[in-house]
Amino acid sequence: MKEIYHKWYTQYLSRDIEMLVFGHEGYPIILFPTSKGKYHENKDFGLVESAGHLIDQGKIKIYCPDGIDANSWYNYDIHPADRVKTHLAYERMILNDVIGFAKFETGSEKVGVAGCSFGGYHAANIAFRNPDKIGYMFSMGGAFDIKQFIMGHYDDDCYFNNPFDYLPNLNDEWYLDNIKSMGIVLGTGEWDMCLQENERLSDILNSKGIEHWLDIRRWTGHDWRWWREMFPIYLSKI
Repeated sequence: MKEIYHKWYTQYLSRDIEMLVFGHEGYPIILFPTSKGKYHENKDFGLVESAGHLIDQGKIKIYCPDGIDANSWYNYDIHPADRVKTHLAYERMILNDVIGFAKFETGSEKVGVAGCSFGGYHAANIAFRNPDKIGYMFSMGGAFDIKQFIMGHYDDDCYFNNPFDYLPNLNDEWYLDNIKSMGIVLGTGEWDMCLQENERLSDILNSKGIEHWLDIRRWTGHDWRWWREMFPIYLSKI
């Protein structure tokens, strides 16, 4: 499959960012790495290859940007408020540099977002906060609660970046209508340590009348071998 490496300086983080792009055309998918993962992680663990037939057929084009969790959520040398602010800068980079670029390259009005484990958080949070830009959201073994990283600190930025907090209180029709038009899959397994978080998020979506697929797979846990099975199945729904 076609693979292109990109590196650029982003004003939003005041640093260089790296990204791999797979495919020649198709619906754009922004694929986030797991906790503290880098841009090549999803390639290294075979997740991109699991969708190789869809990429080669020109049905999808996958964008794998760097993650900066080590500088944001996992950076215990800075105040929790600054961890969230660093994450918000990363979100601005994704929205403007990565999603903007993907839409330009493919001519698509919207993109899909996806991720495994904490990458599922990044996919879900950016989708629910910016639903006019996202057509599909696929999480695999997603972990969605950021309270473990803020250690009791709480402010508006924390609230509006924790789906378990802002989604239950979301009543804005513009947001709800756009989210309801999104294709949403929460992939998990009966042995997944994040099963309860996925069930909790599903319950919240159900309470808002948001259609989605909670895929609880038998004999499935929290690891790449199962995510490689899930990913192409979900992408085939596009």
